[in-house]
Amino acid sequence: MDIEGVILRPLKRHTDARGWLIELFRDDELPEAFRPAMAYISLTHPGVARGPHEHRYQTDGFAFLSGRFEITLWENRPGKERVKQVILAGEENPIFLLVPPGVVHAYRNIGETDAFVLNFPDRLYAGWGRKEPVDEIRHEEIDSEFRLS
Repeated sequence: MDIEGVILRPLKRHTDARGWLIELFRDDELPEAFRPAMAYISLTHPGVARGPHEHRYQTDGFAFLSGRFEITLWENRPGKERVKQVILAGEENPIFLLVPPGVVHAYRNIGETDAFVLNFPDRLYAGWGRKEPVDEIRHEEIDSEFRLS
C-alpha cells in the first residue's frame, strides 16, 4: 500500500459442497495496537457512496465480500504527502482493509445489486453508552483531484 498504516490483505475463500468460509481477520495477523471494539454490517445500494470521512482516533477494519466496490483512500495526516489510492474489491476480490486515523476513506457500490460491507472499528461509536462526540470528520467538499470517481 502507498499510504502508511493502511493494510490490505486478500481474503481466501474456502469452498466445498456446503458453500464457503472466509476468515476475515485473525489476532495473530493484526497490528498489535488494533483491537476491534464493535462490529457492524451495512448494505449499500448500487451507485451509492459512503464517506468520505476520516477519524481522529479510530481505526476501521473493513471486510468487502459481496458485490463490487470502488474504495477511495487518501492521506490527510499532517506532515504526510497527500496520496490517493483507489481499490476495487468485493465478491471477485474479497479483502480485509485496515484504515488508520487520519486516512480519509470512502466507498461506492459500482455493482448492479445491493452489497454488504462489514466493519470492525477499534472504538465504540459515540463512546461508552453512546455519550461522547462521534469521532468523524466529514469531507464531502474536497478538491477534484481527490473526489470519488
